[in-house]
Amino acid sequence: MSLTKEDLIAIADLFQPMLQPIKEDLQELKNDTKMLKSDVQMLKEEVHVLKDEVHILKDEVHILKDEVQVLKGDVQVLKDKVQVLGDDVQTLKQEVQMLNDDMQMIKGDVAELKQRVSEIELTLENVTNRNIKIIAEGHLDLSRRLHEALKVENEREIIAIRVNILEGELQRMKAQLNSDSRILI
Repeated sequence: MSLTKEDLIAIADLFQPMLQPIKEDLQELKNDTKMLKSDVQMLKEEVHVLKDEVHILKDEVHILKDEVQVLKGDVQVLKDKVQVLGDDVQTLKQEVQMLNDDMQMIKGDVAELKQRVSEIELTLENVTNRNIKIIAEGHLDLSRRLHEALKVENEREIIAIRVNILEGELQRMKAQLNSDSRILI
């Protein structure tokens, strides 16, 4: 049996309502496929951009690693310098302590010198000046006879000088006892 053109058109018209949803579905599938292709293309582009960004990030991480390595070296140098500074500070502390000790010794020496100067001043004031005064007073009485004056005055001057010397020694001993008692206290 052979189908005519009209038969085929009639059959096609019969199938037309059934084919229409399939055509629409196919059209939707085509549209979805186009959209998927478009989305895939966009994803490919985004993946390409991400790959470029990842590559850039890798380069930056590599640069950061290098910089961190340099920083580690710098930190080690700083640590070494801080250690040297710490050693220098310790040395300075020791030297300052030695200077303080020396200063204490100098203060002790100055105190001793002050005491000796005071003793010398006392000796000058109480012994030497008195002796000079006694000798001067002894020479004022020139009206006496030279023999009597010399004999009596010499003895008196000698006795006065001896008394004056003994008084000076007594005062020095008192001062020494006072300073020794201060040291013991």
